[in-house]
Amino acid sequence: MSAKDHPLLPFFDPQSVAVIGASSDADKLGGRVIRFMLKAGYRGKIFPINRKAGNVQGLRCYASLADVPQQVDQAVIIVPASAAQEALQACIDHGIKHVQILSSGFAEEDDIGRQRQETLARMAREHGVRLIGPNCLGIVSVPNRYFATFSTALEALSPQPGGISFATQSGAFGSCAYAQAIQRGLGIARIVATGNEADVDVAQCIDFLASDPETRVICGAIEGCRSGDVLRRALLRASAAGKAVVLMKVGTSSRGQLAAATHTGAIAGNDRVFDTVVRECGAWRARTIEEMLDIAYLCTQLPAPRNSSAGILTVSGGIGVLMTDDAERHGIAIPGIPAPLQDQVHDLVPFAIGDNPLDTTAQISAIPGGIAGLARLMLAQTEWSTLCIYLAQIPCDERRFPPLLEDLGKLRAEYPDRLIVLVGPHSERMRVALEEQGMVIFSDPGRAIAALGAACAMAERRNCLHDTLRDKDTVRGIRQASGRALPALPDAPLDEFQAKQILARYGLPVLAERLCTCAEDAVLAAQEIGFPVVAKIVSPEIRHKTEIGGVMLNLADAGAVREAYATLQARARAHDEKATLSGVLISPMIEPGTETILGVHMDPLFGPMIMFGMGGISVELFEDVAFASAPLTERRAYQLIESIKGYKLLKGWRGQPALDTGLLVKALIGLSELACDWREALVSIDVNPFVLKHDTAVCLDALIVTRKPPAALASRDTACMATSSC
Repeated sequence: MSAKDHPLLPFFDPQSVAVIGASSDADKLGGRVIRFMLKAGYRGKIFPINRKAGNVQGLRCYASLADVPQQVDQAVIIVPASAAQEALQACIDHGIKHVQILSSGFAEEDDIGRQRQETLARMAREHGVRLIGPNCLGIVSVPNRYFATFSTALEALSPQPGGISFATQSGAFGSCAYAQAIQRGLGIARIVATGNEADVDVAQCIDFLASDPETRVICGAIEGCRSGDVLRRALLRASAAGKAVVLMKVGTSSRGQLAAATHTGAIAGNDRVFDTVVRECGAWRARTIEEMLDIAYLCTQLPAPRNSSAGILTVSGGIGVLMTDDAERHGIAIPGIPAPLQDQVHDLVPFAIGDNPLDTTAQISAIPGGIAGLARLMLAQTEWSTLCIYLAQIPCDERRFPPLLEDLGKLRAEYPDRLIVLVGPHSERMRVALEEQGMVIFSDPGRAIAALGAACAMAERRNCLHDTLRDKDTVRGIRQASGRALPALPDAPLDEFQAKQILARYGLPVLAERLCTCAEDAVLAAQEIGFPVVAKIVSPEIRHKTEIGGVMLNLADAGAVREAYATLQARARAHDEKATLSGVLISPMIEPGTETILGVHMDPLFGPMIMFGMGGISVELFEDVAFASAPLTERRAYQLIESIKGYKLLKGWRGQPALDTGLLVKALIGLSELACDWREALVSIDVNPFVLKHDTAVCLDALIVTRKPPAALASRDTACMATSSC
């Protein structure tokens, strides 16, 4: 969708606007909006609406919208909450399809306000009106000088045109962020604060900004989100357009804690899932406003990095080492200088120390054009995407710096696809001069490297974008086309045996084991399986069996099995006398292997998330796990496996043979298909441990938690879960 076709464009580029609740007092909210637009030079038509009519700040004022003699593109409502419904109805009657409600007194206050807000939202839906607010700060659109806001940030600050756009829910957060941006001299395109989000939310605004030609970088702050898929689509659309998206998640949420009964749910939380989705969609999550603005500054001034390699040229060895340390933390490679280039460097600057970082020492000032000459050599003889140059206090010296600035400007023109990042204290005039020639400068080397690391990560993420938006109907259609019948869930909580039977349908390997309801049947099962065996209590209410001694290993004969059966029954009753005891599971005793964990977390916003990590009892201690959105492809399953620290153990560690990660990939893909099938009823799944050996794998334990008992299985479905009995 292009910007000119986007349904939100009239919010940012109206040709006319009615201000309902306009005031002649330029300091009141209803007067401030008009004053800001007039002062900014908005060229569209402004129609003040106030029952007293007359004149408002030099503009003809109308008693009602009905008196306005032409169609109006947008309305801004600034009246008491009790009068907002009447004002919105007037907009509907006049055919206005885009309305901002800046007034407060709605869902943020009390139940009466919530009812008022719901009424406004219903009216807007019924009449095809798009609504921003209520309780919002408004919109600032710099290219056309449309400043429809009452933000006090504009009292002393005037945003200049540029490529950074802000979409936030909180007006206070938004004004704080863009006020800092204006003070730093960063150019701004659009600003929107969505307030209570009765209709339009931040995700939809990001979707618009993704198509907006005025926007190069999107800075967003999200408190809550109604639809994870809408946010995903918006982020993916921005990434596909080559735009950096830097997000901050404001506040925390209790959503996602429904799954705390499983390791997967306890580890996931809402925050980790949000991190995963941001990463998958090619965006970046900032932790502070300063970090967000640093990244936006770099990304609007410079091209996207084509790789994550950088060179460091410094007049101070200590700062060069510091930047190298920071680069490693932020995922930036600092390769050594090739031998032929080293010879050229020392021919030009004999006293240069090291290779990368390359320390020129302070003596470089004795060689005319020395810094620019070295920089040219380093760019010409390498494929590094970025060259960072630490200049100490040189950019503060407006006498000495201009010749170097001229040389660097020529260098930038020679290598337009490379990033030149300067570091050092500087004057405001020199900063502006540098930026005019397509370079950036940071006072703090750590902030420069952090911003560069984020830019490199986003570029890499955009290069490997994948489609995470296939809905359940698409997945279901593919599954049915392959001839696999969709499973049904039992009308009761699942125990381990049932969970494993369901996992087996999706291709996850399970042991040949039997569920027994009396001691003699357990002995018979053990004899058929072959000693030694394992005995485990099976109950949907006893989810973590090891904690109550519910697993007994190395049972070598019939007597041990009988005793174990009785012991397990007693331990289960002692733990929970009301627990449903399905029986005792008799399984073969297998040789030790590498324990991993596979899981599903059904996030209320983003849907099924697949977890993988190192398993066993230590999973919650070390939390060496990673998440990915379902459904998984083979490539994405491998990426998920390779993203954890314990991946080294799987590839062979200290002489141990490598394990077959292909078996893991098949299991993860099967698990993701199951998650997509059951997304309406599922809460979470744990397969822990999923044991890997050299060329085999098996689910040793499994837990499936459903949101609510679904419809009862037909007899054909329950048959496959039948247990043996005496």
